[in-house]
Amino acid sequence: MKKIFLLVVLFLSVTFSWSQRNQLIAYIDMEYILENVPEYLDAQNTLDAKVAKWRKKLDEQARHIEILKTDLANEKAILTKDLIEEKEEEISLKQVELRRLESLYFGPNGDMFSVRKQLVKPIQDQVYNAIQSISLRKNYDFVFDKSSDLVMLYSNKKYDISDLVLATIDRSRLIAEKDKQREERNLAPQNELTDRQKEAITKKEEAQAKRIADVEAKKKLIAEKREKLLQEREAKRALLRAKKEALKKKKEEQKEEQE
Repeated sequence: MKKIFLLVVLFLSVTFSWSQRNQLIAYIDMEYILENVPEYLDAQNTLDAKVAKWRKKLDEQARHIEILKTDLANEKAILTKDLIEEKEEEISLKQVELRRLESLYFGPNGDMFSVRKQLVKPIQDQVYNAIQSISLRKNYDFVFDKSSDLVMLYSNKKYDISDLVLATIDRSRLIAEKDKQREERNLAPQNELTDRQKEAITKKEEAQAKRIADVEAKKKLIAEKREKLLQEREAKRALLRAKKEALKKKKEEQKEEQE
């Protein structure tokens, strides 16, 4: 209670000080603004789709590990020590890979952080540019964000410039679209690409080809490791079968000698 009282006193003191110096204040609701920017909703939907895809992949791998654990528990009584250790090592490797993927997707510097920054930052820049433009035009000294951690004990709606920010963004988007259309009309008769455009297209194609090659190389390496593991496993099983056959044959020979 004492803390709230001190905050009220501080807020009223600051407000009085600002009013004495004729300083202008406004505030925005960032959540409200972003929810009404179509590009932000598209970006959020794109991010949500990627997150769902990553979580599905992680869930599939986690289920596969649980199946391997269950199979090992059921077969442990009939397996040799070497085969048990081999299966435990395989499970351990898959668990390490699962943790690596979790960090890759959702870690502090993971894909989700990078994609969100890539998708959302341009939209945030639009909002901040609109706020700066409005502040300069209307001579605001301070603009607060209502949806942030700032304690706003009271806010008069007449100081809310959120809709004005949205209108400024819409106007900027309309101007940008008109400029783009004008540029396309000016470039329409020119069918030949410039050297810079050709170079950009070539670099993009080379980068795409490199990404595809890297993915294929990784797939090939994983397939080779899996094939080697299967071959080693089959060799151990063949050796085990041979030992069993030799033991069986020896027992039969001893039985025949006794008879």
